[in-house]
Amino acid sequence: MTKLLERLKPYRKQIILVIILLLVQAVANLYLPNLNADIINNGIAKGDPEYILRTGGFMVLVTLLLAVCSIIAVYWGSKTAMSFGRDLRSELFRKVQSFSQTEVDRFGAPSLITRTTNDVQQVQMAVVMGLNVMIFAPVMCLGGIIMALRQDVPLSMSIIVIVPVMGIILAMIMQRALPLFKRMQAKIDRLNQVVREKLSGVRVIRAFVKTDYEQRRFDEANLDLTSTALRINRLFAMTMPLLMLIVNLAMVTITWFGAHRIDSGAMPIGNLTAFLAYIMQILMSVMMSAMMFVMIPRASASGERIQEVLAVEPTIADPKEPKTCDIRAGIEFQGVEFTYPGAEAPVLRDISFSSYPGEVTAIIGSTGCGKSTLVHLIPRFYDPTDGKVLVGGVDIRELTEKDLRDRIGFVPQKPFLFSGTIASNLRWGNQDATDEELWQALRIAHAADFVAETPGGLEAPVAQGGTNLSGGQKQRLSIARALVKRPGIYVFDDSFSALDFKTDAALRASLMEAVGDAMVLIVAQRVSTIIHADRIIVLDQGRIVGMGKHEELMECCGVYREIVSSQLREDEVA
Repeated sequence: MTKLLERLKPYRKQIILVIILLLVQAVANLYLPNLNADIINNGIAKGDPEYILRTGGFMVLVTLLLAVCSIIAVYWGSKTAMSFGRDLRSELFRKVQSFSQTEVDRFGAPSLITRTTNDVQQVQMAVVMGLNVMIFAPVMCLGGIIMALRQDVPLSMSIIVIVPVMGIILAMIMQRALPLFKRMQAKIDRLNQVVREKLSGVRVIRAFVKTDYEQRRFDEANLDLTSTALRINRLFAMTMPLLMLIVNLAMVTITWFGAHRIDSGAMPIGNLTAFLAYIMQILMSVMMSAMMFVMIPRASASGERIQEVLAVEPTIADPKEPKTCDIRAGIEFQGVEFTYPGAEAPVLRDISFSSYPGEVTAIIGSTGCGKSTLVHLIPRFYDPTDGKVLVGGVDIRELTEKDLRDRIGFVPQKPFLFSGTIASNLRWGNQDATDEELWQALRIAHAADFVAETPGGLEAPVAQGGTNLSGGQKQRLSIARALVKRPGIYVFDDSFSALDFKTDAALRASLMEAVGDAMVLIVAQRVSTIIHADRIIVLDQGRIVGMGKHEELMECCGVYREIVSSQLREDEVA
């Protein structure tokens, strides 16, 4: 929390203003009971109506000042806290944007969403309360004690017992609440994960008739969270009754002893009313602190979770002295090895090959052999654990991420479209692309026909994730999006799998004609997709077991022959 609160420095002036206003408000609050005592002692007791009216009018002015200060303090305190929350959310979002896939996998998407929303909200609310309560309550408590001592010193000895007892109760509750709040945030993560999986995988759940099973999973996560929340609420439900019991006992005791002191003439009656008001202010300030203590443990747990994200140094970062490259020198893998974090064995071993402008390099192999992982190293989604990936003769770790990725048109295995329109999705790689350029890309990707038939054409709405489009339509739009960018390197990660053979063949023919001198890397499962590639790389268990043209591999690579024979008839192979 301390590290997070350092981000309040830009709002130093507003915080100082709030503190000054709260101090004025506290002084006014402390002054009112004294004025009331003067009215009783010097006005009512002496039968002086002029004194009563004069002092009463002054009390009204003090009350108005108090109200104005209170309104302005709450306004600026809330505005500062909301701005702090906005800044923290932005910083978290930017930090997550800088994460490599390794860090995203480490935290998990549901947890990152919770930390950016719910956790920030908890810290933000603690700041709101802090600017209005944590400053006001201590001043009121300390000022109340001083003013109570001015009224009657012997009677003030009751404070020595009351305040420590209330402090002990609050400390015991906080000690038990903090670990519960940490568990509660983790259980919110779990609930978000279950909900996210339910919504993302709804078709699979229904296809396998697992709705009841998912309902049970949700109920378990929901009940687990509810159980922890109830334990926390039961704990804090005890707080107010205990504190109110102490307050009421204190008021009865003070009234009884005060009555005896008035009876003996040791204390004026007006002073007793002021003393009771100050005792109530002291006790109320402690109770306000108790309300704050309800929020602090949860905010502290949330702050710790936020700081975990902010403290992470991404494994992939721009070099201090970046280099530039000439993409005409091609792409080269030199003895590349890659192991996923926590994995026992590498998924890629000793990968070495080159690809040059104007060439099509295809990667084929059995499921799980590392094809997608290999092409994910090119845009630097991951860094190799050994060896080098060179682009334009320069190690990609010596290039800025922007410079590298600006040169790559990447079409993922699972096409993802963003909410908006077809045009806004196509312009992701080139915001300045004209409508004609968009239509040209759509024609090459064989998507122009269905876009033209869609009401609205380029301005037709696209739902989040492209859920209002078929798999083949999404793949063709993803290919068109890469074409609009006009990069020097095209990476197609099994991007033709949802297309029929006729569309696949036609699209590849127009694609190869359109990309010109660019480098093209294609990951594919179908032999027909890559049979005419300039270079085919055959992967098996993370190693290159064959590399060359189709005819060469048919002669010397058994793994490739097995893949071909499993997909094509003998006459087609011939």
